[in-house]
Amino acid sequence: MRSAIDVLFEVSKSLNVTVNLGVSDFLSLEVKREDLIHSIVSGNKYRKLKYNVLSAKEGGYDTLLTFGGAFSNHIAAVSAVGNICGLKTIGVIRGEELADKIGGNPTLLQAKENGMTFKFVSRSDYRRKAEDSFLKALKTEFGNFYKIPEGGTNDMAVKGCEEILTEEDKEFDYVCAPVGTGGTLSGLINSSRPNQKILGFSALKGGFLYEDISKFAKQENWELINDYHFGGYAKINTELVTFLNAFHTVHGIPLDPIYTGKMVYGIMDMIKQGYFPENSRILVIHTGGLQGIEGMNKILKQKGIPLIQYS
Repeated sequence: MRSAIDVLFEVSKSLNVTVNLGVSDFLSLEVKREDLIHSIVSGNKYRKLKYNVLSAKEGGYDTLLTFGGAFSNHIAAVSAVGNICGLKTIGVIRGEELADKIGGNPTLLQAKENGMTFKFVSRSDYRRKAEDSFLKALKTEFGNFYKIPEGGTNDMAVKGCEEILTEEDKEFDYVCAPVGTGGTLSGLINSSRPNQKILGFSALKGGFLYEDISKFAKQENWELINDYHFGGYAKINTELVTFLNAFHTVHGIPLDPIYTGKMVYGIMDMIKQGYFPENSRILVIHTGGLQGIEGMNKILKQKGIPLIQYS
């Protein structure tokens, strides 16, 4: 009898859904719907967690511990994986003030319902998350656990992301993906053909991601695009919301506002600017993250910005 973990991570073997957007007579632009893998463990989170969870089970661990912010897709995905696969999960959450606000935070509430235990820490302590002394204190408090880094990026995660591209995807000239920690892009780079150009659209302000990606990337056929972060991580404005809603109306594809939405906005702008040569075939990787939209809409409402409306 197959275990829940076998069933969960078997999904990707048959998944290769792409949608041609038909945005230009001179370009082919297709979206690879990785967001359809699973309702919560979707997109690159599924890919990053696959071999980490398998490694944890093989190592005899019964607990996963990871790190994230208030609306982290990664926190939501780890909690769901634990719930499905019978593993305990611990989330070290950035921001002590969030401890009393779980009920008003859709991501944390969902993670709690999945059985995740939280440890809320100050932002200064959170910056110590890779220090031995900090990790030792966590083991004293929680016992032995399998540690997954913030965002999930490590060797196991890159291995999983190398499976995103299939034989059918080898004919594309460009492969585009959003970038948070660099694991997804590194996997795409490693599994791409040398003649393909891999474009990473940074969701963060600043150029520090080059070093993070270079740690794992085995080829040099990539470029990091830093022009479409809209001011930094989780920053969003009326222009982007309007684009997301219009894109969904026209193409029927929901985009998350933190990663994929900003990337697709950027791609469309680069097409207008003539970045891509005629007859280019462009593949867009939809990395999921749709669970965060409910929480983002709460923030948008407070700021008086139009809401993301996909229903």
